[in-house]
Amino acid sequence: MKNISILGATGSIGTQALEVIEANPELYKVTALTAQSNADLLIHQALKFKPLMVVVGDENQYLAVKTALDGTTIKVLAGETALCEAASLPETDLVLTAIVGSVGLKPTIAAIEAKKDIALANKETLVVAGDLITGLAKQYGVRIIPVDSEHSAIFQCLVGEAVNTIEKIYLTASGGPFRGKERDFLANVTKAEALKHPNWVMGAKITIDSASLMNKGLEVIEAKWLFDLEVEQIDVIVHPQSIIHSLVQFNDGSMKAQMGLPDMKLPIHYAFAYPERISSNFKRFNFMDYPELTFSQADRNTFRNLDLAFEALRRAGNMPCIINAANEVVVNAFLQNQIGFLEMSDIIAQCMSDISFIARPTLNNYLETDQYTRIFARELVTK
Repeated sequence: MKNISILGATGSIGTQALEVIEANPELYKVTALTAQSNADLLIHQALKFKPLMVVVGDENQYLAVKTALDGTTIKVLAGETALCEAASLPETDLVLTAIVGSVGLKPTIAAIEAKKDIALANKETLVVAGDLITGLAKQYGVRIIPVDSEHSAIFQCLVGEAVNTIEKIYLTASGGPFRGKERDFLANVTKAEALKHPNWVMGAKITIDSASLMNKGLEVIEAKWLFDLEVEQIDVIVHPQSIIHSLVQFNDGSMKAQMGLPDMKLPIHYAFAYPERISSNFKRFNFMDYPELTFSQADRNTFRNLDLAFEALRRAGNMPCIINAANEVVVNAFLQNQIGFLEMSDIIAQCMSDISFIARPTLNNYLETDQYTRIFARELVTK
């Protein structure tokens, strides 16, 4: 029996993770559930899975959750500090970090310092402070098992390859809803159009990131830290069918790929069971349904966010932190119809240009950079 805490239980990854746990009650037990503001779903999940603790990030929702769970043995807490407590419960074996955005940084650090293995679905944590997080994981002997489909694919391809040299990794991208479109078209796209991903069902923020290719840019930065790579060892290839989830090329020229239908429950299932593979009833891939698998180069001129992410990774320091914070602000602004699709990249680029660069940031530097970038980006949005 593996005890699992889920940070971000009401989001897309969190709800699918609970489906995996429900299908395997003899293998997994929920010890903690957290949500930012979806109190109704959190209450429903808590009554069903009976964790030791639930945390609602929005303190205004605390009373509703507390009242609904009166009469149970479930401890109810609220706020950022409580997230860290949920991440470091003594009874927990594995923490799934599925919180959206850089708010996942502190709870992830708390989990690592409590020597909990991490199933990482919060890519922003490594984007913001990859050197810090990977250093702490080594210090405390903690495994970070990626849940993003692309990084899970690379992780799976590298099992048994510890002594072999990686020449290059290829992260595959579906291309999103605007694959093949020109900048003139993108200038007028709507929120509704951007939220129609052709292959994956995800939350709003990550779906917009996919449409702008920022999601792939953040994954490039995440891959650098997960797999200890140089920028030149990472490439992005557009693969519209989303069947090959990513590839590793070794120094002898051979390549390994991980394949499967686009279903996030598969990498979640793998991360929970690692290092074993546990039987599942997931739908199986049929080659006859996909007679052609196609590939093309990512258009980094049209989809400028991907190029900005590579630039941030090359400059290093607090630059990935800047790009992540700015992106969170502009995606929210786009979802609120405050700015256009292409203006997201313009504001991110201006933040990268105007905010002070720190070559070797501390945790406080990261937190201050994140806060200042958000303020600066919001000011740009209002202009």
